[in-house]
Amino acid sequence: MIGLILGTLAGAAAAPVLRAAATRHAVPAGEPPRTCRCARARRWLPPTGRCPGCAELSGPPPLAVEVVAVGVGLAVGTAASWPIGLLLAWVGLFGVVLAFVDAAVHRLPDALTLPLAAGTAVLLLGTGFRHGDVLLRCLLAALVLGLVYWSLAALGPMGLGDAKLAPTLGALLAWYGWRWVLDGAFAGFLLAACWGLALLLTRRARPKDPLPFGPCMLLGALLTVLAAS
Repeated sequence: MIGLILGTLAGAAAAPVLRAAATRHAVPAGEPPRTCRCARARRWLPPTGRCPGCAELSGPPPLAVEVVAVGVGLAVGTAASWPIGLLLAWVGLFGVVLAFVDAAVHRLPDALTLPLAAGTAVLLLGTGFRHGDVLLRCLLAALVLGLVYWSLAALGPMGLGDAKLAPTLGALLAWYGWRWVLDGAFAGFLLAACWGLALLLTRRARPKDPLPFGPCMLLGALLTVLAAS
């Protein structure tokens, strides 16, 4: 119960910063971070999405980030256990921002995926230094899943951002075992297929329209962690 409360409160507290980060990074490749009319890149934004300085509305819809952040915090609080809880929180924070950025501009920027991967490696080393077999499994899973997604990116269906996110999710899921790595990867593809089909049936997309895959990867990993816990 304490974990649920702490996770929910942490998600709500982080939401203004996550909203601002999602707004700043939701730009096409090669462009600088987004600023509002007052030429400032805000470090936090209220649930309405309006800049406190100039009242410009930008970024995700009002309350969207807040609802997702609280939901992720609740899920992390449910699944968290020592010593993996800190890593789940780290991935959850970045995951919220990455999901909204990918949904908006169909890219997962290096400015988010690379710090996420580096922090994941540090936290895994810090939490698993007494479990050499677990660390080896996490490393191998990161390499395998990364190689699979890099191959798919080279063939065309995936973006490079997806390939850079995959090792992080592979390492996280491998903490629970190889079965969960496979389940998490499958869940991502299944969610993407269902999402794409729903868009086609509602005529909100055409067969050749690109589909942001990052949110599906992240949600699939989150659901898998909940199942594994």
